[in-house]
Amino acid sequence: MTSVTAPAKKPANPNFSSGPCAKRPGYSLDNLKGAPLGRSHRAKVGKVKLKRAIDLTREVLGVPADYRIGIVPASDTGAVEMAMWSLLGARGVDMLAWESFGEGWVTDVAKQLKLKDARILKAGYGDLPDLSQVNFDNDVVFTWNGTTSGVRVPNADWILADRKGLTICDATSACFAQRLDYSKLDVVTFSWQKVLGGEAAHGMIILSPRAVERLTTYTPAWPMPKIFRMTNGGKLIEGIFVGDTINTPSMLCVEDYIDALEWSQKVGGLDGLIGRADANTKAIADWAAKTPWVDFLANSADIRSNTSVCLKVVDPAITALSDDKQAAFVKSMVAAVEGAGAGYDIDGYRDAPPGLRIWCGATVETSDVAELTHWLDWAFANAKAELA
Repeated sequence: MTSVTAPAKKPANPNFSSGPCAKRPGYSLDNLKGAPLGRSHRAKVGKVKLKRAIDLTREVLGVPADYRIGIVPASDTGAVEMAMWSLLGARGVDMLAWESFGEGWVTDVAKQLKLKDARILKAGYGDLPDLSQVNFDNDVVFTWNGTTSGVRVPNADWILADRKGLTICDATSACFAQRLDYSKLDVVTFSWQKVLGGEAAHGMIILSPRAVERLTTYTPAWPMPKIFRMTNGGKLIEGIFVGDTINTPSMLCVEDYIDALEWSQKVGGLDGLIGRADANTKAIADWAAKTPWVDFLANSADIRSNTSVCLKVVDPAITALSDDKQAAFVKSMVAAVEGAGAGYDIDGYRDAPPGLRIWCGATVETSDVAELTHWLDWAFANAKAELA
């Protein structure tokens, strides 16, 4: 067997994890020296920092002035759970799922909240459910961008403007890289660790006036854990949305998030961030178009993610193998690339079909994506030669 010569150049930053994601270009811990370490987050200095994080979030994302923005515990997962436990049960609910995180929200609604009037609309990896079948008399829970499938909704045109129910959108790998239509979204959640490369454990929840009205007029039938409570005595706890967080945040992580938001402004705000992610994904698409062994997991270009780019091996010699052997083949590729220090954390998600997942969010440089593709070709050629 003849091995293929390794490429001469490696990505300057080989971090392509889909969360926590690559830190922004030029990142330095020195930029966090303004963090009020050892101080209470409820002291004036802490509240000022938390309020700035919220205000910058609104500015960069273009969130309407009458929408509330809050910092909440437990990353995006905590934010989604807070929304579902606080808001669902007032009417029927349509649950949309086409990858593992959407499936997780289905499980929570069906088995934990035990909502008997839940409609579940599913699609396999690579596709979307039939969005025309969604009933907007119901509440609707969906992910904007499927982090583990690389499939996103193409836009918000399918959501009714005059809907009766609320739309609850897990947008954790979409915020800051895809344009969201807030007029069609009543709850939006995300975490700092995705597109801006922030630190993990903190989530964000954005509430429309319609969502606030539900919160203040509806009491769920189940006990509400303290960590999920956004109302007190039928009134919204306004402090949550000006920096008086439910539990203690890391002020170091807050400073890190502020640094990422300020960097976002320097690269052109939301337009600049979207442009960077689009350019990264185009580098993958251009390579895939001329590379016969690989294709996108998403079955059409209009639903491809520009952040969590998921790929499948389509070489006939590999697709003829059993699922286990296909998975082993991909893992051998991933191990070779990681062993060379050319790309880390690029294996597909554990519940997804065997394949690659390359984070192309705004903190990644297009030149690094392009260099990675050469190493993928190298790893594929050597792994296939091992089969001969």
